Amino acid sequence: MSSKSANDAGGTTEVAPVLDVITIGRCSVDLYGQQIGGRLEDVTSFSKSVGGCPANIAIGTARLGLRSGFVSAVGDEPMGRFIREQLRREGVDTGGLKTDSERLTALVLLGVRDESRFPLIFYRENCADAALSPDDVDPSYIAGARAIVVTGTHFARPGTDAAQRKAIAVARAHGRRVVFDIDYRPNLWGLAGHGAGEARFIASDTVTAHLRSVLPDCDLIVGTEEEFAIAGGKTDVLENLRAVRAVSAATLVLKLGPMGCVVFDGAIPPTLDGGIAGPGFPVEVYNVLGAGDAFMSGFLRAWLGGESLVTACAWANACGAFAVSRLLCSPEIPTFAELQAFLAHGSPHHALRHDAELNHIHWATTRRPSPPALLAFACDHRSQLEAMADRAGVPRDRIAAFKRLAVTAAATVAAGRPGHGMLLDATHGRDALFAAADLPHLWIARPVERPGSRPLRFEAGEDIGSQLLEWPVWQTVKVLCFYHPDDPAPLRADQERQLGRLFEACRRIGRECLIEIVAGRHGELADDTVATVLDRLYDLGIRPDWWKLEPQASAAAWTRIGAVIARRDRYCRGIVMLGQDAPEADLAEAFAAAAGEPLVKGFAVGRTMFSASAEAWFAGRIDDAAAVADMAARYARLCEVWTNARREPAGPMDGVAP
Repeated sequence: MSSKSANDAGGTTEVAPVLDVITIGRCSVDLYGQQIGGRLEDVTSFSKSVGGCPANIAIGTARLGLRSGFVSAVGDEPMGRFIREQLRREGVDTGGLKTDSERLTALVLLGVRDESRFPLIFYRENCADAALSPDDVDPSYIAGARAIVVTGTHFARPGTDAAQRKAIAVARAHGRRVVFDIDYRPNLWGLAGHGAGEARFIASDTVTAHLRSVLPDCDLIVGTEEEFAIAGGKTDVLENLRAVRAVSAATLVLKLGPMGCVVFDGAIPPTLDGGIAGPGFPVEVYNVLGAGDAFMSGFLRAWLGGESLVTACAWANACGAFAVSRLLCSPEIPTFAELQAFLAHGSPHHALRHDAELNHIHWATTRRPSPPALLAFACDHRSQLEAMADRAGVPRDRIAAFKRLAVTAAATVAAGRPGHGMLLDATHGRDALFAAADLPHLWIARPVERPGSRPLRFEAGEDIGSQLLEWPVWQTVKVLCFYHPDDPAPLRADQERQLGRLFEACRRIGRECLIEIVAGRHGELADDTVATVLDRLYDLGIRPDWWKLEPQASAAAWTRIGAVIARRDRYCRGIVMLGQDAPEADLAEAFAAAAGEPLVKGFAVGRTMFSASAEAWFAGRIDDAAAVADMAARYARLCEVWTNARREPAGPMDGVAP
């Protein structure tokens, strides 16, 4: 990536930057204690996320719509790959992220004791990002951004200090903006012990002198009262601001915690009230760690977008409010859609983490991306395959081997392309799930219901949330519910309660949810039947990522279903159609009937593709290769049938907003 090209005279010709902002410096894997209100010594489980001030800001600005990049280093191990992969998922350009084969990725352990105590331990001895050197800073990469963000911690060591100063020099030479997040951590400057990671201020003339040499080259300087104290070296906040102003013409942003912020773009007035401020957002303080990074992300989104400083303050304060009201750092920074919804409508909740509407927007706009179509081979059947094995007189443990063959068949058809998937269970498909994990392009959903249960019951017990914690994050939770609007009221209430519990568990622990509704087995399937069911479930606050629905009698039924989803949840990923062991010809008709509804994104069909192979394989009439070939052929034909149906005059799948 380059922002310049050589001319015939050997000079350079400037071109437009391709990124809005590049952040430089610290990155880590944050391990957040999930037990709130106790000592870090007593925490027994942790949530993992990307951390480190500049990494958080890179993610935050990307979520808010800026084109962000990142300069740092990670180890050549799973934690380093996690950071790299997550940054890419968030839309952050990783062209400046080095892989250090000699050092480990930094780790941080964090906890929440109460509203004012947040213990943390930095594991940064000889870590990858602390070894960043000037050689790791590519001038063309830096010049390719409108602005760079340097951070205080990375001025604490000679190598990282030199790397950031090189980036500043390149940025200044190309007329780019330089932003300085003071980001003062005394123990990372060697002023406190490992157990003092929570400390925010220790006076040091050495640190003050070091940071003051950075200030003249900055266009924007952001910090708390304590951070401006280390930059200014005085004892009063106004004196510190004046000390910084004496050496820098930068716009100064003073963060005031719950009181918001004040901005000074000229001379420092006699009082803080003389600065520029935006509206504050008083919310419950759940965890202050990472709030400053969210604040900076919001400010940069406005500042680099040409908004007023008042607007920049408002957006920054709102982003900070989101962060302090939630547990983690980078995962809690809002997206632009979430921020705009909050600014437009506010929230009835003092604790934003309890706002279901904002949480839904946050979830839907930060979850992993999904392909525009989903063609899934359903092989999560348990009772049906058990019956086949019993009829053939073979042990049921043979089912596991058959499901592995189904994975091979699906992978053969998918051929590494996105948009294909499988439904697999853990009862007989545990080995198949392990095999599918090696195929990252293959979408996987996994059932939780007890086969055939009505009312719905969960196969592994009622504590569904604890069960889902053991699942890989990329597996979608699938549940089948036999539900008809004319069912007896007690039965409907039971079903709704179970679906509500499952949906809440999925959202709480961050798993996508697919709800399969089968209404036609226990009542008439009219044009409005399924639409009525979906409307009722939306009334209860149940908003799954996917719906799996049976073929409908008419195009009008699909239109009604699509209208309900579009009205109740614009972020729904869409609908996949189930097969119910129908012949391929019947499925072709069903696909054609749904072709006019853009929310129908594909199918999840099973027995149509595997029944014949399973019966023959269990009976010993065909071998593994023949079973795989037969299932792959049927799956490929069904994919072709689907594709042909969508080519009809009904038009392409436009879907809804992502």
